[in-house]
Amino acid sequence: MSPQAPRTERLTDSHGRVIHDLRVSITDRCNYKCVYCRTGEVGAQYPELKIEEYLRLIGLFVSLGITKVRLTGGEPLLRRGLLELVRELSHMRTFDGQPLSLALTTNGHLLDSLAQPLKDAGLHRVTVSMDAVDAPVFERITRVPGSFQAVLRGVRAAKQAGLEPVKINCVLLRGFNDDQLEGFAHFARSEDVIVRFIEFMPLEEDRLWSPDIVVPLREIVDRIGRALPLIELPPNEASETARRYGFGDGRGEIGIIAPVTQAFCGACSRVRLTSDGKIRTCLFSQIEHDLYGRMRAGAGDAELREYIARTVYAKEARHHIGEADFLKPSRSMVHIGG
Repeated sequence: MSPQAPRTERLTDSHGRVIHDLRVSITDRCNYKCVYCRTGEVGAQYPELKIEEYLRLIGLFVSLGITKVRLTGGEPLLRRGLLELVRELSHMRTFDGQPLSLALTTNGHLLDSLAQPLKDAGLHRVTVSMDAVDAPVFERITRVPGSFQAVLRGVRAAKQAGLEPVKINCVLLRGFNDDQLEGFAHFARSEDVIVRFIEFMPLEEDRLWSPDIVVPLREIVDRIGRALPLIELPPNEASETARRYGFGDGRGEIGIIAPVTQAFCGACSRVRLTSDGKIRTCLFSQIEHDLYGRMRAGAGDAELREYIARTVYAKEARHHIGEADFLKPSRSMVHIGG
């Protein structure tokens, strides 16, 4: 039996963590076929909700203390109604009466033409997934010709629109793109963006993952440090997932997200909502909680809030990557939401 949530004004779990960060997938469709994510043959598997349905569900979370909402996919820029969704979210207020912190994660392919409209609609920040700074390597990973230049235009459009700080997420795989490390360090400085390297996690559709493919935090720091001296920076907040590093001359920043070798579960502040309205309390959850199903069946807001609180209270203490009893989650990353 799962633990019962205490009556509280803000979302907390049974491990004492305050949950204030909601990631919402608004589609599991994607226009890329990245080798570490998709087999290249599997497209959308789950239905999408109506924009007004996402707004109602997100509003329930916000009323329980969520202060940050990040829209994800799949590829969220493919979703019709995205600008309307952002515009309506920009009018929501947190438990303390402050505007929501609104961000979006994208592969950047369509960002060139959408960056300014998203900013005008009320989006604050954007993170772009970009796994190489060398065009042939990038396009070998995405399996989409011309993708590198499209993403580069999108990154620059996001900066011009003021969706800053623009962050670049690079998933590192040994033998695929780990030769891009030093190039990314220079890219962070030349483009004035924050590049964050992410250890490869077992969330792909295929069975590619193994510990040998993971490029660990310590190796990343050592290799970049030999090219450009690094200084570790303090976290912006206790629940921040990235370890921050600045360059010795004070120009530029990188981050490293190391869920495999240096897990940060103890400070986790996030919960996820899939494109079909299921709550996932961890990326590696084996169980999904059908919030949308209850809403569709006629549950009122008070009942739905109680369900959210109970579900979040039972959030897992940690993941078990690398342990003998580890099981891959029931969905791959593209179908969970980044």
